[in-house]
Amino acid sequence: MKNIMGKGLALGLGLAVKSKEQIESFVDELVKKGEIKKEESNEIVNELLQKGEETKKEVDQMIQERMRRMFNELNLTTKEDLQRIEQRINLLEQKQQQEIE
Repeated sequence: MKNIMGKGLALGLGLAVKSKEQIESFVDELVKKGEIKKEESNEIVNELLQKGEETKKEVDQMIQERMRRMFNELNLTTKEDLQRIEQRINLLEQKQQQEIE
């Protein structure tokens, strides 16, 4: 079974974006070939789905971090920067309005 899991994990990032149906089809083929037992198939599908989700989350985090670094290097304004500026403007407008009254 470990060998089969290794084969499944060897799919790498492709596995992360595969649908549950595609993974089930992959595991069903392994059952048909006699490489795994039918009783093991559900467990293997669940493990592959979990590993795929974990891999996808890791890749998403790496992409987000890389994008943050790129924005910083390019000195581009982020959404958070704009929100901070809007908050400051709102506070200044409120102070100005209070001074007028």
